[in-house]
Amino acid sequence: MSRALHPHSPLRIFGISFLLTAMIVGISLYYGGLSILPILFALLIIEITFSFENAIINAKVLTTMSKFWQTMFLTIGIFIAIFGMRVVFPIALVAIAGNTSWQNVLDTALNDPEAYAMQLETAYPSIAAFGGAFLLMLALTFFFDPHRKTQWLRPIESLAHRYSNRFMPTLLTAAVVGFFAALPRNDHPGTTITAGAVGIITYLVVHGLAEFFTKLQNKSLKKTAKPVIRHGFAAFLTFMYLEVLDASFSLDSVIGAFAITNQVLLIAAGLGIGAVWVRSMTVYMVRKGSLATYRYLEHGAHYTVLILAITMFIHVPETFAGLAGIAIIVASFIASKKAGD
Repeated sequence: MSRALHPHSPLRIFGISFLLTAMIVGISLYYGGLSILPILFALLIIEITFSFENAIINAKVLTTMSKFWQTMFLTIGIFIAIFGMRVVFPIALVAIAGNTSWQNVLDTALNDPEAYAMQLETAYPSIAAFGGAFLLMLALTFFFDPHRKTQWLRPIESLAHRYSNRFMPTLLTAAVVGFFAALPRNDHPGTTITAGAVGIITYLVVHGLAEFFTKLQNKSLKKTAKPVIRHGFAAFLTFMYLEVLDASFSLDSVIGAFAITNQVLLIAAGLGIGAVWVRSMTVYMVRKGSLATYRYLEHGAHYTVLILAITMFIHVPETFAGLAGIAIIVASFIASKKAGD
C-alpha cells in the first residue's frame, strides 16, 4: 500500500487519469449511449497524437517546479486544459476573430454545431498565425540556446549553435510570419501579421516573466549547491506558460476533431480524456527522469513543434503533422537508446 502512495508510483500519478476518464466516459454514455464510444476513442487518439511532444516539453519545464506546482499542473491544470483550452479558448478566439460576443458564439456552438465549425474554420487564419508564431518561438528558442551542449542532428544544430543569441528566435519568427503574410495565396495578410505578432509577444511576456522571477529566486538561493526549484510567483508564471503552451498545441486537435464529430461537448470530452493522459505522462516522465535517460527526446519534441508551427501557417492536413511528429519522436528515442548503450 505504501508503494502505491509513493510520489513516483504509476498508480498515484495515473490515478487521476483513471478516475476522470471513468467519470467522463460514464457521463457521455449516460447521455449518448454506446454509439459514442468509437468517437471518444478516435478523439482520444487525436489528442495524444497531437500532444505527445507537448508532454516531453512540459516534462522539461516541470523539472524546475516544486512538487506542489507539479500537483497543481496535474489537478487544477487538468480542468483548465479540458474546459478552458478546449472549450472556452476556441470560443473566445472565434468571438474575437468574428467581432461578436462570446455569448453568441457559445449559443451557436451548443445549438448549431455545423455553423460553429464553419465559424472556427473562418477564424483559422488568426488562430493558426497566433499558435504558429508561439510554437515557432518555443522551438527556435530551444535550438538557438547558446548554453545547449547536447546535439542530436549535428549539421542542423551546430549551425544554429554558431549563430545562437537571445534575439535570433524573435527575428526568425517575425521573418517567417512576414513571409507567409506576403504569399500571394494568403487572403488575410493583415490578420497573419497581427495574430503572429500577438503570438510572439505572448511568448516573450509569459516566458520572459517566468525566467525573470526565477533569476530573482536564484540570487536569493545563490549560496546553496542544490538546483533551484521554482516556487511562488515564478512557479505560478511558469504554470501559466504551460497553459498557454497547451492552448497552442490544442488548436489543431480541436479543429481536426470536427472531421469526426461536430458536437462541441463530445469533442471536449474526447480531447479532455486525451489531455488528462498526456499530463499524467508528463509528470511520470519528470518523476522517472526520462529526459535525462533519453537525451534526444527533447530534441525530437522540438523538431516536431517546428513542423507543427510551419504546418499551421500553410494549413496542411492535421494528420500529417501528427504522424510526422510521432515518427521524429520515435527516431529520437531510438537514437537515445543507442547513445546510452
